[in-house]
Amino acid sequence: MILSHNLPRGNPPDRIAVRVKDKGARALRQGHPWLFEDSIEKISRDGKPGEVAVVFDQDKAVLGAGLYDPSSPVRVKVLSFGPSKIPVGPELFRKLCLEAKQLRDGKISADTNAWRLINGESDAFPGMVADKYADVLVLKVYTPAFIPWLGDIADALFELYPELRRLAIRFSREIQRMPDEVRFGLIDGTLLAAGSPAWDGAVQFLENGIIFEADVKSGQKTGFFLDQRDNRAAVGELAKGAGKVLNLFSYSGGFSLYAARAGAAEVYSVDFSKHAIAAASRNFALNGNDRNIAACKHFGITGDAFAVMNELDKDKKLFDIVIVDPPSFAKSAAEKDTAIKSYARLARSAVKLIRKNGILIFASCSSRICADELFEVVHQVAAAADRPLDEFSRTSHAADHPAKFKESNYLKCMYARV
Repeated sequence: MILSHNLPRGNPPDRIAVRVKDKGARALRQGHPWLFEDSIEKISRDGKPGEVAVVFDQDKAVLGAGLYDPSSPVRVKVLSFGPSKIPVGPELFRKLCLEAKQLRDGKISADTNAWRLINGESDAFPGMVADKYADVLVLKVYTPAFIPWLGDIADALFELYPELRRLAIRFSREIQRMPDEVRFGLIDGTLLAAGSPAWDGAVQFLENGIIFEADVKSGQKTGFFLDQRDNRAAVGELAKGAGKVLNLFSYSGGFSLYAARAGAAEVYSVDFSKHAIAAASRNFALNGNDRNIAACKHFGITGDAFAVMNELDKDKKLFDIVIVDPPSFAKSAAEKDTAIKSYARLARSAVKLIRKNGILIFASCSSRICADELFEVVHQVAAAADRPLDEFSRTSHAADHPAKFKESNYLKCMYARV
């Protein structure tokens, strides 16, 4: 594919042999794709990021093969298990990408052209995701182990999705800090386009018939939060005929647009980033041909969510629906207690702003905190504020974001009437 011909392709030297301890062998036999450094007993030689590692147990039986990552406690990202007939390389990547596609076939609506193609570990690519926005492929890389193989992976996806004509490479903060040779000279936000003039990374796409614009060069994640698609659609159903809707941590206004299209009279989008609020305003303008969206009064507010809610409470504003969708407050186990307190503060402020029989939608992407633990706190806080909740639904990941392992099960969303 012309787009990916300048990307690195794996041409590894001799493979690395890795012998694991019993605990590592047990994890691999159970199909877990992470081999931690402390589970390794012996390694044949030092390796560079992306070199192929073959893993053996104490009896020299092959447990699997993957990519070596000397910079991470997860020393081997395992791609195949047992004595696979397909070695790690282009053929295996094509097989894994095809399996991921088949998992999603028939599950994306005809008026949607943006979804997740590869969801990390759950699609056998531990440390990498791939998203599609109309004709754009975005590869987001969290481990240097995949960088030497980016060309092969991109080729496999271009073959499966011939409508793709542009490519964006995104790197995690950790990879951005790594030496140039580890990144093969690539930088975060590398953009490639087939037969097109210079491109700034903006792309318009459809989600359930609503037009959105994503910045795949420098936007959060890969440019948009595709994992909340089903929850946005649910808000569209709940917001039919609503008066006022408050969308906290709105980013580019995803929930806001669905509420407006459903007929909400007023929608308030709140985000700390002025760029996010500007993006939300652009998305409203892009959908100006929709009668309900054009009629909706949209208020974009740049500011801290806690401070904004305090001001709204002072002004005695009440809403039919309040959506709370904050970033992850617990990126490590040590942050868990502080995160729960922050979620409690959010819930306490949010329920004050909801009319009687109004709806609270509370979401979290903190994998360190399970749904039961989080929503029990939300219920307790609401009850203490004399705004008890009648929970009527709880959701998780959309079909294009499978979560096959405990560590990959992060998204949770609760719907409750006050």
